[in-house]
Amino acid sequence: MTRGNQRDRDRERSQARKAPTKLKEDGLTPEQRRERDKKALEEKISKKAGQGTSGEGSNAANNSKGSVKK
Repeated sequence: MTRGNQRDRDRERSQARKAPTKLKEDGLTPEQRRERDKKALEEKISKKAGQGTSGEGSNAANNSKGSVKK
């Protein structure tokens, strides 16, 4: 009642499932990555703030929960 090579096959299957994941190999140090992400976040916030002032009335209507029909 031995299982043969089941353990080896399971390891191969596990490795195959993990392979498609994207690795972070952008050549940046953690500090450089933080600075890049911080800059991108600030741009996103400023862009969103700019949209909020120009289309304030329509944005409020879209976010209200009372207008959703079920």
